[in-house]
Amino acid sequence: MATKKTEVEVEGRKVALSNLDKIFYPATGFTKAQVIDYYIRIAPVLLPHLECRPLTLKRYPDGVEGLHFYEKQCPSHRPAWLRTAKTPRQSKAEPIDYCVIDSLPALVWVINLANLELHTFLHCTTAQNRPTAIVFDLDPGPPADIISCCRVALWLRELLTAMKLESLAKTSGSKGMQVYIPLNSPVTYEQTAEFSHQIALQMTQEHPECVLPKMSKSLRQGKVFIDWSQNNSHKTTVCVYSLRAKERPTVSTPVTWEEVERAGKTKKSLGFESGEVLHRVDKYGDLFEPVLSLRQKLPKTNR
Repeated sequence: MATKKTEVEVEGRKVALSNLDKIFYPATGFTKAQVIDYYIRIAPVLLPHLECRPLTLKRYPDGVEGLHFYEKQCPSHRPAWLRTAKTPRQSKAEPIDYCVIDSLPALVWVINLANLELHTFLHCTTAQNRPTAIVFDLDPGPPADIISCCRVALWLRELLTAMKLESLAKTSGSKGMQVYIPLNSPVTYEQTAEFSHQIALQMTQEHPECVLPKMSKSLRQGKVFIDWSQNNSHKTTVCVYSLRAKERPTVSTPVTWEEVERAGKTKKSLGFESGEVLHRVDKYGDLFEPVLSLRQKLPKTNR
């Protein structure tokens, strides 16, 4: 099948788009054009969370029901104006040139590659061992679900509040949630990894019937795995406002703690699709903005 291409101008840059009528989410008929339109409309709140961070691509050339692949090295056919950042590998091999999405043209270009999901590091390109936040990824093992994650997130928030740390929550856009601690202060991954590990262990000690601190399929049934290991200079986490490659065009969505509490009480699932997220941003603005601006010092652990 021949590729249908069209060229558009985005903020003075020419960007080639292809196969806009291809259906990416068959269950809803959501097309590639609608994917690009969502990202253009969400860009004012999304770009600040992307613009300084190396990006891992997760591409779905045939939509969510087709094969997909991760791409760390920014494609060689990228436009000359698209910025990249060299990031060390875990091995001694040559660094990887990641894409850095710091403008609307760059965002449109990378989404046209069928990059449905945006996965970013916790650090900026200018300080690669200095995370700007801590993340806890709450992953439920069936029959536990996102409502179970809400309960665990509230316990986690209570623990962090006692340590005088503010935290924010977002849905993963999949089956779980993430809780972020904004830092934006001098700290290393070694420090955030130790702190987050200690918190995960404490949560397990206080709620052993519900929380698991390590990935173990044999133990996860009905529990929430509190994944602290994302606090690592070589790992990425799905970015806020990113679409997810699920049956429907769900989005990793920031939520208020009041919404988390209400979901826990009513047991009404906490999930949002692209159109709902755009309406939420119109109403609330960027609920995740404090992750970028709030400065907090990391308390010392007991170790």
